Amino acid sequence: MRKVVTAGSILVDKINEIGAYPKAGELTQIRARSRVPGGLVSNTGCGIHILDPGIPVAAFGAVGDDDDGRFAVAELKRRGLDTAGVVVKATATSFTDVMSVPGRERTFFTYPGASADWGYEDFPFDMVEEGDIVLLGYFLLLAKVDAGDGLRILKELKRIGAETAIDLVSENSNRYALVRICLPYVDNLVVNEIEASRLAGVEGDLREIAARLFELGVQKRVVIHMPEKGVSLLKDGTWTEVESVALPEGFIKGKTGAGDAFCAGCLTGIFNGLSEKEILELGGIAAVGAMSAPGAVEGMRSIAELRRLVSSLSTTD
Repeated sequence: MRKVVTAGSILVDKINEIGAYPKAGELTQIRARSRVPGGLVSNTGCGIHILDPGIPVAAFGAVGDDDDGRFAVAELKRRGLDTAGVVVKATATSFTDVMSVPGRERTFFTYPGASADWGYEDFPFDMVEEGDIVLLGYFLLLAKVDAGDGLRILKELKRIGAETAIDLVSENSNRYALVRICLPYVDNLVVNEIEASRLAGVEGDLREIAARLFELGVQKRVVIHMPEKGVSLLKDGTWTEVESVALPEGFIKGKTGAGDAFCAGCLTGIFNGLSEKEILELGGIAAVGAMSAPGAVEGMRSIAELRRLVSSLSTTD
């Protein structure tokens, strides 16, 4: 059965609620603690399954043989993902310590862990079939993937006949060349405007940036999202823009995972054969769902529920 695979970063977000961020040498008290699965595999994979429970979603990646790893796999299963492609490593499960001031900023401290040790030799290619959509990421956060395994994985996926997509993190560095060499094996590129510009090596007009990404090798579709809108360029030159949903003051509870949710919406639309306008609209309302709650996935809803939510926002004075 045709499916979506989310492969790569699996981690545990350990959220520490604090009253204020201390200055160097100062102390602040942690008021509350919680943990949720995070990373591309969880955020985007669970988002797709919540949006459309009829889409089978498989999780590929690595966790450690520890409590965090068992927690992450159990949560992925509970949220409907097939975890047969998750391997267990000797190192600790990847995690991020999140210092969160409610209603204000969040600061992130991440430990690479098992995800950084995951690569080509761990990828269960025998579980991928022709026609599957496979999302690989986050590039620039996975050591083996960035060191060449990502390119090898994408080449093998194309040989199998899978439709490929990648995601990356917004890093202020010159390491985007590591991702650029993979673009000839990428069918769908879904990134924000910062990542798109740095990956393309040009600034300015979004359409020019998207066109440059095709010149660098993208095969089917470039989608760029930003707070104001989402845009899409197909290889045949078809250009589509959709404005973001206008949100009332105070609606946003958190922006963590909004980009992953947008990607989940787009891949759901691509999987279901929607038009470019519908794909961007679905990405936009998925991001709205993510921002309706502090966590990356907690605010996600089915497509029908998100449409009702967005409709209610448009009628709010």
